[in-house]
Amino acid sequence: MEELLRSIVYGLVEDRDAVKIDIDEPDADGVTVYHLHVASADMGRVIGKQGRIAKAIRTVMRAGAGRANQKIMVEID
Repeated sequence: MEELLRSIVYGLVEDRDAVKIDIDEPDADGVTVYHLHVASADMGRVIGKQGRIAKAIRTVMRAGAGRANQKIMVEID
């Protein structure tokens, strides 16, 4: 799942070296949280107008996680 998120984000950002993904352990409900960190200059590209890109990233990640019988949440920090 981390590689899927990384490949999506790499297509959006200019500073690929600043992309960092932290993964929390699953909580009591079995939800794994992925914390996405990008350069401040690329933040607008990842969030998009009215959060549309961020919503699309979360949707794709949830769909991929569903196929792997996982529950995930993506937070953009």
